[in-house]
Amino acid sequence: MTYWLLNLVFLVPALVIGLSGAARAQRATPHQRPFARMGLTLVVVLVMTAIFDNLMIAVGLFGYNPDRISGLFLGLAPLEDFAYAIAASILLPGLWLLLPAKKAEGAR
Repeated sequence: MTYWLLNLVFLVPALVIGLSGAARAQRATPHQRPFARMGLTLVVVLVMTAIFDNLMIAVGLFGYNPDRISGLFLGLAPLEDFAYAIAASILLPGLWLLLPAKKAEGAR
């Protein structure tokens, strides 16, 4: 099994849930621009992932089986390494937007 196939297990549900949450929020409150916020989050997390994963790979904290990766890299990090950052950046805000807000004590 390649890393891309493993990543699909996480990416497909994350995209469905995340984009559903953003679409629902966009319909309810278009002025809040949930897709733009999710996009900004994605950019920041991908940049941070690129920096820190390259550092960790450079110092030898972890590596990848060359038979299981695509061979496409961003620095020392294979592109497959960014799938979890993408999944988290889309899934977590999407869940936040889909789950009902809990009212604070004393609020009406």
